[in-house]
Amino acid sequence: MLQFPETESIPDAGGRGPVELIGGREDLGLIILCDHASNHVPAGYDGLGVPAHVLASHVGYDIGARGVAVRLAELTGAPAVLTHYSRLLIDPNRGEDDPTLVMRIADGSVIEGNVGVDDAEARRRIGAYHGPYHDAVDAAIARALAAGRPPAILSVHSFTPRFKMIDRPWHITVLWDSDPRLPRALIAALRAEADIVVGENVPYSGKLRGDTLYRHATSRGLAHALVEIRQDLIATPEGQRQWAERLDRLLGPIMEMADLGEIRFFGSKTTG
Repeated sequence: MLQFPETESIPDAGGRGPVELIGGREDLGLIILCDHASNHVPAGYDGLGVPAHVLASHVGYDIGARGVAVRLAELTGAPAVLTHYSRLLIDPNRGEDDPTLVMRIADGSVIEGNVGVDDAEARRRIGAYHGPYHDAVDAAIARALAAGRPPAILSVHSFTPRFKMIDRPWHITVLWDSDPRLPRALIAALRAEADIVVGENVPYSGKLRGDTLYRHATSRGLAHALVEIRQDLIATPEGQRQWAERLDRLLGPIMEMADLGEIRFFGSKTTG
């Protein structure tokens, strides 16, 4: 069984911490998030005992999502907050009491470095990795509010083209819970594009209590949506650029919607 590091030193050997921040206009009315941007496992965790090819797959992170999020932040001028650790270490898109916060088995692969994780180790990972990411999101929102414009939150994820031998036909999907402002406008704009298939709350649900958007947007009355882009479409820098440019083009008119910057609460339909 792997031994866990005895210290809670956050920076890795290269001096990089668990969060990647991209500066932008705090009064723009938009913040971009990427929960699963990296497959990095910090020094001391021995790669969680996971083969390199597994870490490099969708099991370790959302393939292509970081490239889309970074380029979209550059194009829009919006600030962005991204993780710099694998979701196998701890999943930032799960609440702290979620049983899948630290996965022991992921898509059939045993995560050896998580098999022996007890409450104390889970709390340490929350303090060193999960917590700093959410603190950074809180801080970005606080800066936007101080600038006088409540921000809409857009989270960028990706999904596999196939699951359990079944093809997934969508090019992009939009996940949401109860606040319709950003998702409905974005879905309509995407469906007006003639060359793509657009899904809604597939292949996952946007109604997960305790996830990143529930924690930071639903609870604050901020407009929000999560986009999932099929991984084969954004596996290359060129694909990431193209999808970031498409989203930037479609978001432009949406950001002019008068109610997008209002703080409004909707009856949540979240589960779990």
